[in-house]
Amino acid sequence: MSARFRIERVGAQGDGLAVNEAGQRLFVPLTLPGEVVEGVISGDRVEDLQVLEPSPERVPPPCPHFGVCGGCALQHWATAPYTAWKTELVREALAREGIETDILPAYTVGPGTRRRVALHARKRGREVVLGFKARRSWAVEAISTCVIADPRIVAALPALKVLAAPFFEHPKSAPTLHVTVTATGLDVDVTGVEARGGGLSADARMRAAEAAGAADFARVTLAGEMLYQARLPMVRFGPAAVALPAGGFLQAAAEAERVMASAVTQAVDGAARVADLFCGAGAFTFPLAERSGVLALDASREAIAALAGGRAATPGLKAIDAEARDLYRRPLLAGEMKRLDAVVFDPPRAGALDQAREIAGSVVPLCIGVSCNPQTFARDAGVLIAGGFRLGSVLPVDQFLWSAHVELVGVFRR
Repeated sequence: MSARFRIERVGAQGDGLAVNEAGQRLFVPLTLPGEVVEGVISGDRVEDLQVLEPSPERVPPPCPHFGVCGGCALQHWATAPYTAWKTELVREALAREGIETDILPAYTVGPGTRRRVALHARKRGREVVLGFKARRSWAVEAISTCVIADPRIVAALPALKVLAAPFFEHPKSAPTLHVTVTATGLDVDVTGVEARGGGLSADARMRAAEAAGAADFARVTLAGEMLYQARLPMVRFGPAAVALPAGGFLQAAAEAERVMASAVTQAVDGAARVADLFCGAGAFTFPLAERSGVLALDASREAIAALAGGRAATPGLKAIDAEARDLYRRPLLAGEMKRLDAVVFDPPRAGALDQAREIAGSVVPLCIGVSCNPQTFARDAGVLIAGGFRLGSVLPVDQFLWSAHVELVGVFRR
């Protein structure tokens, strides 16, 4: 039975939130604050939706796949209120930990700036389907375009379908193509291929290499194992050109990476010695090393090797000491920070609680936290504040356009 609801606000997952007559909170996808909608309640969600009174903030979505494709949740929201909502997500996460501070307006990247995407490939009969997971489904929605992706990825979609075909030898294979735009061409790492029974055959490997060569991709790897390479995939971090490790981490948008790196380097201006924790291949290390000596630590040996290669090829930098170290198992200890003027940490979504405790117990006067998860950032921020730091301004950075994800940079001073 259908019922009518008024949408109160957009929640942290990007769905509209409403409350029915029984007081039950309902998640209503693809809706905006103030809209009156009608639909069928299914558990805690509303489906078979019809918008009866649209919001004046509703705009036509720019992508023909929006609403079915699960990649974007909020293309139908005007830019100003959408950006304000991203800022509010950060404010609410901090407030839940009792933290108040100045939150700057969110920096939002534009369409066509996403330089890495994960495309799912499936077989339907003899045809290969390539796209993203459909909304609230394991099924794959085939795409012909993507308004958030770099145009070079969109242009390569037909060639990527051809590349995916050899990876279906095993009936349980469900390939995902992790595609990254680099300065020397597209880098593709394929995961989800069933390894039992000897893995990919020599014939399939050859066909994948032929498809990669025909498309002039820079490199194709299978879960990090080399299948084809015409050129090293190179990315630029500040003054350095770095060879990206196969399947290595890279910020989603180069534009957002530059904004975050600028915020980090401005915050540590004047510091002689800085630690860059969870440094990856050096997105912050190299801009920092233009003015400061850097201790760069990350669990990935491949990332540290790439960073070392970039350092060797880039003259004029301050000293960089790079080490492969799992900071979850072996956080940098308070006693090891005695000679540091600042610490930068940019952990995965889980945050870095143990590392935050060590920073809080150290004598370091300045700490810059970079995070892709406001909830774990707020938790770790609480530890730092309890240890004598004060959180200054926070910059939200929206590099996952039209999604519920938001990055942020926060500066802590004693």
